[in-house]
Amino acid sequence: MTINEPRVIGLDLSLAATGIADARGDQIHTGTIATHTYGPGLDDRMRRIWWIGERIWRVVEGGPRPDLVVVEGPSYGSRGGQAHERAGLWWHVISGLLGDCLPVAVVPPAALKRYAVGKGAATKPDMRMALYRRAGLDVRDDNQVDAWWLAAAGLDHLGRPPVTLPANQRKALAAVEWPEEAK
Repeated sequence: MTINEPRVIGLDLSLAATGIADARGDQIHTGTIATHTYGPGLDDRMRRIWWIGERIWRVVEGGPRPDLVVVEGPSYGSRGGQAHERAGLWWHVISGLLGDCLPVAVVPPAALKRYAVGKGAATKPDMRMALYRRAGLDVRDDNQVDAWWLAAAGLDHLGRPPVTLPANQRKALAAVEWPEEAK
């Protein structure tokens, strides 16, 4: 990585398996922060959230200071259990990043799908296939796929797109509130 190449972190937050992408130069490395089952108690649930946050922080601190962290926004239409804990995880991570004065962009889920696939209602297999077609990468973990696309969107915003996308897909970046430091 040269001095002029940005470092962008992409985060697809999840209580079970957080996808994380670390883009340095022309390489985007992905991984998953998988959690084990915690008990139902308040302490157990909080410990899980803190544990995920600590693992994210290890990646963030494992290299040069990120120029941008790109996080998938909450899916307000999602149904199912643990919505309260998911929101707690999201805010815990966001407050930690902002507390360290890192520039953070939040990408709405539909905008991420439009950026990667060209339609806001894309499925997980659509996202994976788009990654394979555009970058030649066969990533089987959906969380890592989303994190890769989040990092790619951040690189694209910074003028270093890792793949070539049609203009109509790149228009999805306009739906993102980019931090001043990353403009």
